[in-house]
Amino acid sequence: MNILFFGPNGSGKGTQGAILKDKYYTPHIESGAIFRENISGGTALGAKAKEYIDRGDLVPDDITIPMILDRLQRDDCKDGWLLDGFPRNKNQAIKLDESLRNAGISLDIVVEIILDREIAKNRIMGRRLCVNDNNHPNNIYIDVIKPDGDKCRVCGGELTKRDDDQDESAIGKRHDIYYDAEVGTLASAYYFRDLAAKEGKIKYITLDGEPSVKEVTAELVSKL
Repeated sequence: MNILFFGPNGSGKGTQGAILKDKYYTPHIESGAIFRENISGGTALGAKAKEYIDRGDLVPDDITIPMILDRLQRDDCKDGWLLDGFPRNKNQAIKLDESLRNAGISLDIVVEIILDREIAKNRIMGRRLCVNDNNHPNNIYIDVIKPDGDKCRVCGGELTKRDDDQDESAIGKRHDIYYDAEVGTLASAYYFRDLAAKEGKIKYITLDGEPSVKEVTAELVSKL
């Protein structure tokens, strides 16, 4: 299965991607990791991308998409892949679709996790990190994993907050891009939704992001 994953920050998209990776032995490919790999590996595309990044500019699609295609054509992706973090806008969706077709790479499934913007923001701002193990789930806005006061609900350890989780302005900017259904990330998801309805070759799955991780996983697996 070749899967494209959409969901706002705070929706649990990364968690679900990691679960699918382990369940189906499918590479979970994140666009940010592709940039880091190409830059650290000294590839020609990585060198070009670094020039833009060092200037604080966005890396053009004609550099980003070839990086992604190169990653999707490696041996570990021959039985399927899960792409996360790209495209971020409708124009990128159109270009990615064209590039995949030209490369003879099929897109089988598109997953969209649906979550109210305010809930997504609260989930980010409510995250708490246990000093003993960051994987211990604690969130002051989610009842099933609400910490015990200021102590980890799993081990009783002290809890801390990530500074970027508390930057409401930065969270808002990221969500402005995602929830823009005209030209932003949601618009790119809807591009593939409309393509699925028109051509019937892509399966478009929507998931309710409000329930627990296990419940979302169960719904996802049942729809794949």
